[in-house]
Amino acid sequence: MSDDTLTLAGDFPAPTRDEWRAAVEKALKGAPFDKKMLTKTYEGITLQPLYTLDDWKPENDPSGLPGFKPYTRGGQVAGQRVGGWDLRQLHTHPDPQAVNKGILTDLERGATSVTLRLDDAARGGDDADQAANYAGLNGLMAYTAADFDTALTGVYEDLAAVALESGAAFLPAAALLAGHWKTKGVDASKVKGAFNADPLNRLAATGSLPGGVEAGLKAMADLAAYTSKTFPHVTAVRVDTGPYHLAGATETQDLAIAMATAVAYLRAMTDAGLSIDDAARQITFQLPVGADQFMGIAKLRAARRLWGRVMDACGASDEAGRMRLTAATAERIVSQRDPWVNMLRTTVTTFAAAVGGAETNTVLPFDAMLGLPTEFARRIARNTQLILMEESNLDKVIDPAGGSWYVETLTEEVAAEAWTLFQDIEKHGGMAACLESGHVLAKIEAAHTARAKNIAKRKDPITGVSEFPNIHEKPVDIEKPDLDALRRAAAAKIKEGRATVSLPLDKIGSGSVTEAAIEAAAKGATIGALSAALFGAGETDTVTALPRRRLAAEFEDLRDASDEFMVHTGARPKVFLANLGPIAAHTARATFAKNFFEAGGIEAVTNPGFDSAEACAEGWKQSGAPIAILCSSDAVYDEMAEQTAQALKAAGAKRVYLAGAPGEKKDAYTAAGIDGFVYMGCDALDTLRGALALMGVIDR
Repeated sequence: MSDDTLTLAGDFPAPTRDEWRAAVEKALKGAPFDKKMLTKTYEGITLQPLYTLDDWKPENDPSGLPGFKPYTRGGQVAGQRVGGWDLRQLHTHPDPQAVNKGILTDLERGATSVTLRLDDAARGGDDADQAANYAGLNGLMAYTAADFDTALTGVYEDLAAVALESGAAFLPAAALLAGHWKTKGVDASKVKGAFNADPLNRLAATGSLPGGVEAGLKAMADLAAYTSKTFPHVTAVRVDTGPYHLAGATETQDLAIAMATAVAYLRAMTDAGLSIDDAARQITFQLPVGADQFMGIAKLRAARRLWGRVMDACGASDEAGRMRLTAATAERIVSQRDPWVNMLRTTVTTFAAAVGGAETNTVLPFDAMLGLPTEFARRIARNTQLILMEESNLDKVIDPAGGSWYVETLTEEVAAEAWTLFQDIEKHGGMAACLESGHVLAKIEAAHTARAKNIAKRKDPITGVSEFPNIHEKPVDIEKPDLDALRRAAAAKIKEGRATVSLPLDKIGSGSVTEAAIEAAAKGATIGALSAALFGAGETDTVTALPRRRLAAEFEDLRDASDEFMVHTGARPKVFLANLGPIAAHTARATFAKNFFEAGGIEAVTNPGFDSAEACAEGWKQSGAPIAILCSSDAVYDEMAEQTAQALKAAGAKRVYLAGAPGEKKDAYTAAGIDGFVYMGCDALDTLRGALALMGVIDR
């Protein structure tokens, strides 16, 4: 073999950026470079078509090394090479026995930790008999330590961490879980878990916080103080930005909110006596990752950089400044319609989370927005991570995005914009004050308005919903537990054992309240009794709750209306495809029109095409559709569009559309009876709502 080095580009001169741009502008044939080649994100960042060494100078090692400041490249020197990332599965079934079965299945088949989301009643601080209408909704019915005994039977809690989502009742829920550990003799020095106190998250998501913000922060600090000295492998506090992201926040807004929330929690914990290092060690972050792969990678890398900067400003040690980072599927990207596409979306989010260096990842099952996930869907969620870890070996490379001119530049731009937004929140009084004043919501609303406009126009397409819909898709079978029976059983147990609880609230912040709550929980105290003792005498702080906005929701609302219409009438609302001329002339726009209308639940009635206006009008009569859309080439439109529209209107068509932008012929087409135009970039939602309202499917 030759020892000569093969230089693939050795015979070619290296072009300059100016030469490259000149070649591109020549290829664009007069089209503006900035409009065609630059992309502006919702974060206000302009993405270039080409990145080179000029965009990211390696001098002074700006991203640092893995495991070292500024932590852009990860908090661990070895990355995820030792054991991979933590594969965490979310459980929301109301029945503790069913949850136990699901947990054991997950852990036996690849998951390494679990999250238990408590039901609406428990998260609000109520027992089952105090919340008859919402007990068992959206989570586990766990009101006593005994319920945790049932849910966690057979789980080795020194190996598999158990995390909680417990809303306003974070301290009572933590007491129940710790009471379970106490009664089962689990070693406090070895148990793994996360209590995930996050009072501002609860306030933002629901609009209320029992006991108020001040009491909530003091309770959080008390839990952190006790956890810090008792459970070395458990964290007390979580910063979860999911509600803000779901409301429409940009990725930089999401990061700014995360930093502002974490700073508020740091202040509360240090005010209660914890050192900055101990307080920082109690915080984990959970950030939603969407389907934009590179933005997701940059977001997670920027998050560590931002937190490292906050820690520097607070005087924390290098070790305490390492962010504990969990990635989770962004709820707003998950669709109800064509839910199988969610498997592809979560594959992208998992890839971004792994490459971005998340230590823990939670993947939503593909049917999560439909109800309780099926066992098959949970299996796919697990295996998505396992394949990328064990077969694609994403955990074997330390910071695979490191050195990428594009990703490094994007990371810096995301971090810089997020820091500016974080400073703005602090300038307006901090996170709690900005929730109360509506400052954060106003910023999110502005971002959502721009995104919603592009979704309505299908500039941001949603596969299976606004693009390529399957109007005849079969529904996914979802388990429907007997909530009435579960509620009766839970209420009966609680009435037998509920006792009044007294907590040393004068010592809140020191850990004494948590210690007393755990003692009470171990003796049978309920989450309702503990919550009443903790917050019962306080006032409830209220703000405007963040809206919940999945990207696909508005189109899916139209599909739901179509389903209901079919139930009542026996048929879906229909549009007649008035195909003109030969198949070669009309098929492209007919396909476009079919997808367009079926995205709104309007079934398209098609045909081979018509050679005359009279034949088309007769075909429309036989279709039973009240509206029609002309579909063909521009050349055929010149010959047939106006007379066909007139014939359709004369035959009784309530509305006639034309597939394609009308251009200079708009006035002539409108005069001939054409009511609207369907084309790339038109407001699809508005057009579909108008059509459905005309047919009596929805009110407008």
